[in-house]
Amino acid sequence: MIQGPEPEATRRIAGATESSRANRRWWDRNADDYQIEHGDFLGDARFVWGPEGLDEAEAALLGPAEDLKDRAVLEIGAGAAQCSRWLAAQGARPVALDLSGRQLRHARRIDLEAPAPTGPVPLVQADAGALPFADASFDLACSAYGALPFIADTARVQREVRRVLRPGGRWVFSVTHPVRWAFPDEPGPEGLTAVASYFDRTPYVEQDDRGIAVYVEHHRTLGDRVREITAAGLTLVDLVEPEWPAWNRQDWGGWSPLRGRLLPGTAIFVCEAR
Repeated sequence: MIQGPEPEATRRIAGATESSRANRRWWDRNADDYQIEHGDFLGDARFVWGPEGLDEAEAALLGPAEDLKDRAVLEIGAGAAQCSRWLAAQGARPVALDLSGRQLRHARRIDLEAPAPTGPVPLVQADAGALPFADASFDLACSAYGALPFIADTARVQREVRRVLRPGGRWVFSVTHPVRWAFPDEPGPEGLTAVASYFDRTPYVEQDDRGIAVYVEHHRTLGDRVREITAAGLTLVDLVEPEWPAWNRQDWGGWSPLRGRLLPGTAIFVCEAR
């Protein structure tokens, strides 16, 4: 998807500034292709938690749909704001935040092409580690594979989310299941043999011929995630590991029906603000 020479894939340290710069540019370059490739699956106003296809309409991880009315909701790493549009259709008051301006342009494009009765979703371009909102601004927060896999200091994100949540507010986020980091990111049989240590937190980096990062992902173990959540003043109330459903026959990167029958691909953390 990246034009020019193929970047070099490596494992090396990548800090907050380098990660943020690389991933903002990557998503700005690749947002068009991403929406073309996955837009039909994601829909314009569907809240899906990951490649397995678990819908919030079915899972109700944020709470019963009828209880979402008039709730202020922050979606982090919103992309084209599909989840926020679904929330708005339930009567919630969502705000869609993303680091990538190009992703948010797709959000506005969808709003113009298919105007919702509730009007366009408010969009904010910002870093998830420095949320531009006052304390206790939201009743709920959510992130479906948004932001967290690409951020070096996810403990800071947890603290920021807790800051903007009202006491008792719920925070639900999905990420690549940590166990998947031990396996190649391949959808076929070659992705079924562990080749790396689950405990190696060294980031995955794609870099150009000058050694400048153009894409970065960060790994946390399950224990790391739990410790970051609790240290931020949040309580983990559930951990959902969606099974691959029989109806879903698509491959999505390293996710596939073959791997999904054997290995968890997604982890969804359901948290509440203390």
